[in-house]
Amino acid sequence: MDLSGHILILTGPPGSGKSTTAASLVANSGVPAVHLHSDDFWHYIRNGLIQPHLPEAHAQNKTVIDVLAGAAERYAKGNFFVVVDGIIGPWFLDPFRSLSLPLHYIILRPILSEAITRCQHRGGNTLTDPGPISELHRQFSALDGLERHVIETAGQSREETLEAVQTILADGTHHLNPLD
Repeated sequence: MDLSGHILILTGPPGSGKSTTAASLVANSGVPAVHLHSDDFWHYIRNGLIQPHLPEAHAQNKTVIDVLAGAAERYAKGNFFVVVDGIIGPWFLDPFRSLSLPLHYIILRPILSEAITRCQHRGGNTLTDPGPISELHRQFSALDGLERHVIETAGQSREETLEAVQTILADGTHHLNPLD
């Protein structure tokens, strides 16, 4: 399937395999493709950053998501397949829904203990505190109408998760539109 000009939001709680899957999708896309790692957009804030998981970060997070959606739109309009990888729950979808481009939404959801273990073992400047990880996992556990966008990844290998995402993209069942 030619996904040129499409945007995929690949999301889920921390430790769900978003970045690994996104990198593989882009590398194997067969078309010009861009991987927008949303964490980078928060790291661009050099002074005054509020940790994104804190309640007082709402205005900052809204701005970052607006910028991220704008970047995704520009690349997609340039006929790139855009994979946006990050914690983009239902509360952040409006800027993406307003785009007039093909939009896919896939949520990777591991079991909580897997997510915490992955976060604590990956190293670097990443979230490792079980409290915020658990809260974000909880927020991705009750999605009502968006539940159909979930891939349960418990016990899956990286390859199995990638294959599941590729299958869903090929069958077109996870489009996101303003009516979802």
